[in-house]
Amino acid sequence: MPEEAVLPHAPVLPGQLTIPALLATRRRLDGAVQAFVSDDEEITFAELDDASRTLAGRLVGAGVTKGSRVGLVMPNGIGWATAALAVMRVGAVLVPLSTLLRPPELLAQLRAAAVTQLVVVPRLRGRDHLDELASAAPGLTEHARRGRPHPDLPSPRWIWTSDEWTSDELPAGAAPAPLVEALGRAVRPADDLAVLFTSGSRDTPKGVLHTHGNGLRAVASSLDSRRIGRGERLYIPMPFFWTGGFGGGLLSALVAGATLLTEAVPEPARTLRFLERERVTLFRGWPDQAARLAAHPAFATTDLSTLRPASLGAVLPPAARPGPGARANLFGMTETFGPYCGSRLDTDLPAGKHGSCGRPFTGVEVRIADPETGTVLPPGTEGEILLRGPNVMRGIAGRHRADVFDADGFYPTADRGLLDADGYLWYRGRLDDMFKVRGATVYPMEVEAALRALPGVTDAYVTDAYVTAAQVTDVSTGPGAAGAAGAAGAAGAAGAVGAREVAAVVVASSLDDPDELAEQARANLSSFKIPTRWLIVRAPHRVPRLASGKVDIDALRRLLVEEGTAGSRKVRSR
Repeated sequence: MPEEAVLPHAPVLPGQLTIPALLATRRRLDGAVQAFVSDDEEITFAELDDASRTLAGRLVGAGVTKGSRVGLVMPNGIGWATAALAVMRVGAVLVPLSTLLRPPELLAQLRAAAVTQLVVVPRLRGRDHLDELASAAPGLTEHARRGRPHPDLPSPRWIWTSDEWTSDELPAGAAPAPLVEALGRAVRPADDLAVLFTSGSRDTPKGVLHTHGNGLRAVASSLDSRRIGRGERLYIPMPFFWTGGFGGGLLSALVAGATLLTEAVPEPARTLRFLERERVTLFRGWPDQAARLAAHPAFATTDLSTLRPASLGAVLPPAARPGPGARANLFGMTETFGPYCGSRLDTDLPAGKHGSCGRPFTGVEVRIADPETGTVLPPGTEGEILLRGPNVMRGIAGRHRADVFDADGFYPTADRGLLDADGYLWYRGRLDDMFKVRGATVYPMEVEAALRALPGVTDAYVTDAYVTAAQVTDVSTGPGAAGAAGAAGAAGAAGAVGAREVAAVVVASSLDDPDELAEQARANLSSFKIPTRWLIVRAPHRVPRLASGKVDIDALRRLLVEEGTAGSRKVRSR
């Protein structure tokens, strides 16, 4: 796109799709505009350019250079954004790492990404990350600070705390400004931008490699559908260490020239005051994040009248909320740096397309294939979703390209779906999520969609559960149970003890009777798809998640076995 071509929600992109070129463009066009507002801090695009350049000079002086892989374990904020841009503007590779990771998980990701420098927040939410690292790999910090490899983790050359990182305590003086500028000019769109870790609900984490060019193209391709343009004030509560916060938030603001509102640790009452004060115009994220705010007592008296229709429905006035399935389900993944398919979020889909994901964005080609044979399937036929194009990842850390892409260059996603004759994508769930109950196939996503459409249901998560006689007895003697005999009888009514069941965790503020939910769901689901094991919870945070933010299916099953009950008697809401 030519640099001076300006459309309502089309970004003004530099001729060279790199972070240093993009920073220069934002400085020229929007230097005085707020780039980020975080809690009680703010920074303009010009100030962000200056701050990241200064920090980059100190990093280069400390040994960071093109190709270095720099890990960040920090909370959301201007400090995170400044650090990340300092790394990327000199051609080093950013490795965002979750603050939720436990030491063994963190060490595994450090190894997989071959991190050479690591920045760790000293304390966050009662945890001391350096102490935890020391307990998992004794002597690691001391080895790294002396520039010596550690036997368990040989790659890191330096480990800093975020306090040292933002002060004058780095182990060397700053590199000259001309050298920093020269490194920026040497960055090319084909150079690696970041290693982003992801995991499926059951898979081990994988480090996804994105380049400057493919990452920035992917962000730009989704902005029109997401209605993010210059002048918007965007709030996304997702952490920057996830693709949704990094690409969907931080880089979206940078590409679009929008202002990003972010918090280190979101908390409903404080968040509502923050959004009102900062005159938020767009609220994006997970639906349950918006639902949690809308359920807070202070929501009714908070002035969010500046929100635009493309925001999540729960925080909009009732008359402005779209109907179920009326707006596209933006669909994407870490491998595509966020959404690769969608439609305008302030406009209902055409008749007959409700519930779809919209159409693929420019830069991603979608193919539907038979998952067993690889045969390309015609429109309207369900199969595995395959992707290729300039917006798709370069690869996965530690894996040969031939193990990631097929012979035609497509990435098999393990997602199930179809493309209709008009090019709309319909997502049908994960290939590995399907299970059978009494010989019949159940797709969790289909059941979840039916439950979420019921009155009073905020969210729903469905999986299969296997309850043994011993587990029924254990659950029946726990808090809130009705006794072993009653539990066994209930299980017998739902299905044989030891058989596989359809199980659901439902988030609802006022419901407590699973039989009522089951009866309502019968209007849209076959009888074998109706859950026979239930747990109704009040708070969305009760749903267990992995460090990637995705639902932890194994933990969800355990929760259902330990606290859920069969549908023939009431469940105590929690």
